[in-house]
Amino acid sequence: METKMSFRPALILATALAAWSAAANAETIKIGVTPGPHAQIFEAVKPVAARQGLDIQLIEFSDYVVPNAALDAGDIQANSFQNQPYLDNQKADRGYKIESVGLTVNFPIGVYSKKHKAFADIPDGGKVSIPNDPTNGGRVLLLLRDKGVIKLKDGTGFKPTVLDVTENPKKLKFVEVDAAQAPRALDDVDAAAINTNYATQAGLDPVKDPILREDPKGPYVNLIAVRSADKDKPWVKILVDSYHTAEVKEFILTKFKGAVLPSW
Repeated sequence: METKMSFRPALILATALAAWSAAANAETIKIGVTPGPHAQIFEAVKPVAARQGLDIQLIEFSDYVVPNAALDAGDIQANSFQNQPYLDNQKADRGYKIESVGLTVNFPIGVYSKKHKAFADIPDGGKVSIPNDPTNGGRVLLLLRDKGVIKLKDGTGFKPTVLDVTENPKKLKFVEVDAAQAPRALDDVDAAAINTNYATQAGLDPVKDPILREDPKGPYVNLIAVRSADKDKPWVKILVDSYHTAEVKEFILTKFKGAVLPSW
């Protein structure tokens, strides 16, 4: 009994010292996210990463342009907000030396309306807003094509533009807006395509409210990006492994109830 009692304080002290040592040696990184699900998911990732000696600080960006610029400039060490086609487009246009190191989640994009209960109810000549960036705007046009609303030129790939529309029977007018402003456009158009993170911020239900919704397939899985020079650093593996845990997957499934889908 005396041996056990004397050992216990030593064990507590050793545990405390180990925890202090891990905290003292923790590496801190800044990760850029957009408000909403990306930020919320990383709040769940933070304690998992902390147990592996990685301290995550989240920096929120209100648009899709600045996070890659900030990453390329070294103001942050990683970001989590985009899919591969968007990243490829940004790299081609701006010469960024950044790349994907792990897949995260999929956000099926939706088309919403305050005026119509079904897309078929939109009158001829109705206005439909789409994101003004090539990837998300093209994504919506592909959705409309897949639902039989329009036809596109052959070979347009993942980034068609309104100039690639070859048939538009309802003569819909496409209004291009910044993705972050899409919820505000709802009052001024017949329907608006809105990315899931901005839809949830605006109080919309991405599962129940869309009058059209993208199938959860294709190349639009989101990712974690880092600078190419950092991709083999130990903290990158810790970051990705911390995200790819059963604990984080359960959080996503419970929190978002189908609006956001784990994709690893």
